[in-house]
Amino acid sequence: MKAREITISLPHPALPGADWGDCFETVSGDAGLTAEAAARQAFETMPRWASQLMALRNLLVKPFGLKGDPEVASAGAPRIGMFPVISRTPAECVLGFDDRHLDFRIVVETQALQGKQTAVRLMTLVERHNLLGRCYLALIMPFHKLIVKSTLSRVG
Repeated sequence: MKAREITISLPHPALPGADWGDCFETVSGDAGLTAEAAARQAFETMPRWASQLMALRNLLVKPFGLKGDPEVASAGAPRIGMFPVISRTPAECVLGFDDRHLDFRIVVETQALQGKQTAVRLMTLVERHNLLGRCYLALIMPFHKLIVKSTLSRVG
């Protein structure tokens, strides 16, 4: 099933100060899928084009003193793919980090459905701190939606 965009409401407990967010949902045929397992399927192997975009992003933000290197961003905390793990339960896995220009969270939620299926939601929450954060989000938005949909297509 293709990912579909669903409406969210702010504030959200994962990032109470968020001033922007989106959410996409898909259905997996895996009846026992946990949020952490879905996050691992989504983020541990990114498509080559997405990895190349992230490498370019990391190069471009370095002069601004922003976190780009996943090792630096995670500060030794556990990661799923390139994202530090903030919290996890069987039904929700929260990833992300805080930076000078913005803070972000990726919330992966799972919900059991009838017929041995699982709904998987991937929510992005952003709290922009300044003009750089606003400009950055506007610049990456077309790529963000493509990456999220591609990421969800690997779940299940």
